[in-house]
Amino acid sequence: MKISHLKTNHVANPLGYALDRPTLSWIVEETCDTEQTAARVAISLDRDFQHLVFDSGKVEGSILDSGGADDSVIDSAAFRLAISLQPRTRYFWKVWVWGQTEHAESDAAWFETAKMGESWLGDWITPEFEDRRLHPILFRHFELPTRVRQARIYICGLGLYHLELNGVKVSDEYFMPYCNAYDQWIQYQTFDITALLSTGSNLVSVMLGNGWYKGRYGANGGDVDFYGDQFALICELHITMEDGSEYKIVTDRSWRAQPSPVLISDIFDGESYDARIPRTAAAFASESFSVSLLTLSKDRLEARRSLPVCVNEVIHPVALIHTPAGEAVLDMGQNFSGWVRFRTHAPAGTRIHLQFGEVLQNGNFFRDNLRTAKAEYVYIADGTDAIVEPYFTFFGFRYVKVSGWIGELNIDDFTGCAVYSRLDITGELETSNEKVNQLIRNVMWGQKGNFLDIPTDCPQRDERLGWTGDIQMFSGTACFNMDSSAFLAKYMYDLAKEQSKTGGMVPHIIPMANLDRGGSSAWGDAATIVPWTVYEFYGDMGILEAQYESMRAWVDYIRNIDEASGGKRLWTEGTHFGDWLALDGDDPTSRKGGTPEDFIASAFYCYSARIVAKAADVLGKTEDAQTYGALSNAIRAAIQQEYFTQTGRLAVPTQTGYVLALYMDLVPEISFERVKRDFIAKLEKANVHLRTGFVGTPYLCRVLSSIGASRLAYQLLLNEDYPSWLYAVNLGATTIWERWNSLNPDGSISSTSMNSLNHYAYGSIVEWIYRDVCGLNPDANHGNVAGFRHARITPRPDPALRWARARYRSAAGWYESGWNIDETGLITIQVSIPFNARASVYLQELATDEILLNGHPIEGSVGSWSAAQLSLSAGRYEIAYRRRDT
Repeated sequence: MKISHLKTNHVANPLGYALDRPTLSWIVEETCDTEQTAARVAISLDRDFQHLVFDSGKVEGSILDSGGADDSVIDSAAFRLAISLQPRTRYFWKVWVWGQTEHAESDAAWFETAKMGESWLGDWITPEFEDRRLHPILFRHFELPTRVRQARIYICGLGLYHLELNGVKVSDEYFMPYCNAYDQWIQYQTFDITALLSTGSNLVSVMLGNGWYKGRYGANGGDVDFYGDQFALICELHITMEDGSEYKIVTDRSWRAQPSPVLISDIFDGESYDARIPRTAAAFASESFSVSLLTLSKDRLEARRSLPVCVNEVIHPVALIHTPAGEAVLDMGQNFSGWVRFRTHAPAGTRIHLQFGEVLQNGNFFRDNLRTAKAEYVYIADGTDAIVEPYFTFFGFRYVKVSGWIGELNIDDFTGCAVYSRLDITGELETSNEKVNQLIRNVMWGQKGNFLDIPTDCPQRDERLGWTGDIQMFSGTACFNMDSSAFLAKYMYDLAKEQSKTGGMVPHIIPMANLDRGGSSAWGDAATIVPWTVYEFYGDMGILEAQYESMRAWVDYIRNIDEASGGKRLWTEGTHFGDWLALDGDDPTSRKGGTPEDFIASAFYCYSARIVAKAADVLGKTEDAQTYGALSNAIRAAIQQEYFTQTGRLAVPTQTGYVLALYMDLVPEISFERVKRDFIAKLEKANVHLRTGFVGTPYLCRVLSSIGASRLAYQLLLNEDYPSWLYAVNLGATTIWERWNSLNPDGSISSTSMNSLNHYAYGSIVEWIYRDVCGLNPDANHGNVAGFRHARITPRPDPALRWARARYRSAAGWYESGWNIDETGLITIQVSIPFNARASVYLQELATDEILLNGHPIEGSVGSWSAAQLSLSAGRYEIAYRRRDT
């Protein structure tokens, strides 16, 4: 038995994070035991656990048998602490787990608190430059008399900061203090700087860039200086010497400033760097400028919630292309977010110019679909050997045009740096179809490229915004692909902050920046759907507690609109995006598709009210659960009266209309068979090709599988002509496109006004592959325990693929579910269920009652078995059977 993946608030060993109420989690693996019989958690101020501040003792029982009562047993997916924490303190913790025959003790993990409620000793400072646009380095020299025992820095720099101590970069993170609603809260970070300090003279220096705070950012090409128009820095160094004495170095008027080699920095436009401007310790000792104090409020400073943004992968160019236009272009072979790092020893004054684009046109470099974003990097050499990369910008690209290079261009001098938030990869998918496998990889790369601190719509053009609709539609796929809990919790924290300014309305984008509009159905419903998805996947009710008021406020906002328009329990007012970019609209100039906006809005009104009711039930808010449950039922009844005829026909006969009606349980029971038949007929009339947009696509194949039409879902997946997922794969896509036809069949770009080649929303198909092709589903309805403590495994094998398999590291541990079909039509399913979890396996369309379990036949109903349902505990299983159509 082994205990692994110890996390606090879903982060491994978090230093200086917001810890409103610490939640500990871990998984147990490498054991033949099936269930936890007891567990113990201890927390100490020292690694040897001699100074305990909490000890649960050995607690008998398992969450599987507790009915979801998290306070009665120790739950590995979400053990919630109720202890008083002290500021700037490291706490060590470990876990002991007992199974039926063996037990294990974990290694020690830790978390360290930030300043918490402590007042800031430092002040906000800014350089006294005549030109406020001039990028600064703020610095201070200081002396230390003896060796350091422990040192921390608490720091925030605006717009972005790059921190060095004694010329060494502190941490491997970029883009701090990260992107959030700066008018509501500003994150500060904590770093352990013990190893970077020395006896005698020391130098702390901070280089500042524009970033989201004061650079060009926002909707419609963005605004400059939207959140602030001055560079700013606040920090405190808390240093404990070996003799126990303490030193505090804080930002004040004793700091100095000098111009930075960074001449220009911008999220959209890129960066310009002049290496001839020195930033050595000797340079800091020469002429410098004073700093002044800023009146920027310290009250907005909060401990970090953002995960580190780092270079997580490197990519080597696959080709150097000399284009018909005479350009030198690097092909990275993959569309991704980040930059290229390069080596150069160019003569002083050489101007190396890099431009970034997603696609070639007519064999030449192309970037028109980036609209006004310049997306360029300029490096002015100082004549020395250098390894070069930007500090305060990133690009979404596959191709790099290189100009100004001296000598022969060698691709070995260039390395692509894939930059995104540090999230664990948790999901693995593979099928017998290599084009589907490429699609799966494209979806993963789309998530990586757009999970750079906030879930953006695209990483390349003059947008890169946290659109609520995109992440609402993609959140399930995101949680299969990566451990997205902490990442999405930070985004939802921002959403609630922004929502507090709008009377419950959810803005279209988070942070709202310069777009003070919102309230669209499906987009605003991120307020309810994303927290519920996170809860279902990770089993931590902390996300529901944190977001409950936001969830409720969104539904109340819609209800108020409903009441103001007659109280019909329909949502028929407001401006909505409709089924964005659907292909069935009558107006070719509209991007909203053919499904009526009032139907979409009313459907999500019903769905979100139902989610709030479920969240209230989990949180023990009985009255709210009844109130919002009744509201959802009333909306459902109103929808049935308004949008269904007396003969049971859906009066919104679009693909998305059928999908929403079926997925959101809006169909009257008496009409279900007719609606199902009509939907299938609608799809077949379109030659089994989708017409759905952002709203309908995420649920399309899932609905087909749920109504017994998986054959059609497989056909949609495997279609290769337009519109389909594999159409893009056949044209060489390495990420997901914004439009079904972002490129025409000849490779020419279909438009440039709104056409991203890295836009993950349609990547939601991967959730269907996990849930229905391979069958992995969290089952929060089973015993009121979420987080895959109980799974509903419903594989739907189809001869369209020979085999498919999924592997997923859930909050409970590793699940596996896969299948293959042999030449005789025998279906073999392999299932693996982790320790202390259970699963119900549902088999579809059996030919006989005979099932082979691990090679042994079982006929009819034996024990907990039936012809189509198996209840399994932890372990590995092989199930073989035949289906009617084989």
